[in-house]
Amino acid sequence: MTAPACKGIRPGLYAITDSALMPDSRLIRDVEAALTGGAVMVQYRDKNSPPSDRLSQARSLQAACRNAGALLIINDDPELALRVGAAGVHLGQGDRPLHEARQLLGDDAIVGITCHGDLELARTADQAGADYLAFGRFFVSGTKPTAPPADPAVLGRARQFGKPVTAIGGITLDNAAQMICAGADLLAVVGGLFGSDDTEQRAREFANLFSRHHPLFHLSSVRES
Repeated sequence: MTAPACKGIRPGLYAITDSALMPDSRLIRDVEAALTGGAVMVQYRDKNSPPSDRLSQARSLQAACRNAGALLIINDDPELALRVGAAGVHLGQGDRPLHEARQLLGDDAIVGITCHGDLELARTADQAGADYLAFGRFFVSGTKPTAPPADPAVLGRARQFGKPVTAIGGITLDNAAQMICAGADLLAVVGGLFGSDDTEQRAREFANLFSRHHPLFHLSSVRES
């Protein structure tokens, strides 16, 4: 079973920015390269920069995503998402309640929720109105080394909720196909994408894995033939 389309979310590469990995001087350039390579969503994640810098960067990222036909998600800051016209927000389990973000951003906004490896957290998020469910970490992660590990089987089980399923945590080209085949609609990638010397080519390689392994692409090929 494949997840239905939800507010413009498409299967593919979900590029996650990292202020430690990506200095300000290359943030926009690298994200534009990822979009050119085929990223379908971008999450702006920066918990340390001054508010004025975050606003400026988010505005630039929103323009880049709009030009590329991709979606911009803001990490844990519904107010910033609202100010720049982003598609929505991503919330962790320790962030503000989903209903507060929904009240601020409206019914049309995307709200994604971190569920770690816990199907019951996913059930709660689904009932609260989450638009996508994120699971992980699945592998050793330089971004979140202390995050609890998750079993890839949770990706397939989460399809019962009929929402796009995201995998995150140590995802590289070597293990990405495994995650897609296990049930991921989106691969949220940080170092495995932006740690490359050629971000555009790396994004293209991730995108190609979806055309080969994701059920929706196979269904499209069957219909066209």
